[in-house]
Amino acid sequence: TVYFAEDMFNHEGKSINGKTVTISGSGNVAQYAAEKCIQLGAKVISMSDSSGFIHDKEGIDEEKLSFIMDLKNNKRGRISEYVKKYPNAKFEKGKRPWSLECDVALPCATQNEVSESDAKLLIKNGCKCVAEGANMPCEPGAIKQFKLNKILYAPGKASNAGGVAVSGLEMAQNSLRYSWTREEVDQKLKEIMINIHKSCLEYGKGKDFVDYNKGANISAFIKVADAMLAQGVV
Repeated sequence: TVYFAEDMFNHEGKSINGKTVTISGSGNVAQYAAEKCIQLGAKVISMSDSSGFIHDKEGIDEEKLSFIMDLKNNKRGRISEYVKKYPNAKFEKGKRPWSLECDVALPCATQNEVSESDAKLLIKNGCKCVAEGANMPCEPGAIKQFKLNKILYAPGKASNAGGVAVSGLEMAQNSLRYSWTREEVDQKLKEIMINIHKSCLEYGKGKDFVDYNKGANISAFIKVADAMLAQGVV
């Protein structure tokens, strides 16, 4: 998800480095999205669970993220406990982080978590990029707003493909009896996401705006159609 967001920025001659990022969720997808954002120089200011979200204006660094990982993966605690450890942060009970000012929004929690009104609020507060980490987290009305306002929007079918891609790499390792390092797997993942971005760009590029949703849909259709032709189905 983060690599795809970075690819979208790179296409415009920009980078996620230095950007302020809001993330929803605190499970595996959210945790590793936050980790990659931090590695690429972005400032993560929120994470959440079903009880609400934390807002850390100072930014969630590696130490703070490690605390969240231990809290969620081992202690099975609630995200609200973060503010006990880091009192400068705030906990917003029963809310989602889309009211915060940010450059990038990464919905990584659940389906339909970004409504049309949430999208309008994100745009109003300066959000320039939305990349889906969860499965279909943005409602149709939200996607419509992103397109109307020419926000960089990456649908999960493209930006969330990294998980399936890494599963494929695991199968390849097992089949070939290879053992790649974490760095090697990460580099292969990065290359895969670059290629997915190129494909979406090819079919979604307009005169002054890239419709990544359209590009992802057409790219996926052509991939399936080509596979059917190769197998002699048509």
